[in-house]
Amino acid sequence: MYAIIQTGGKQYKIEEKSILDVELIDAKDGKIEFNDVLLLNDGKKIVVGTPYIKNCKIKAEILKEVKGPKVIAYKYKKRKNYRRKRGHRQKYSKVQITKIEMS
Repeated sequence: MYAIIQTGGKQYKIEEKSILDVELIDAKDGKIEFNDVLLLNDGKKIVVGTPYIKNCKIKAEILKEVKGPKVIAYKYKKRKNYRRKRGHRQKYSKVQITKIEMS
């Protein structure tokens, strides 16, 4: 059984017990629920939403907050002695899928 969900402007293929990095989510108790389910495959049939599937919920828990790789932005202008170097590390939430529910 797998599903395709949308969160943070991106789409992810998930299965139960899978771990993935999504855009930073602020949940105080560590439990989260995804309602934007685009596709659900239970092994026998495939349900496609228009755009989302109603009565379908994905339950997950946030394991920890992690940082992605460093991205360097470097600007310069030739012959003007102008240089700017700036780094950025995006924060992500490491999420484990606990249950896929279809009611």
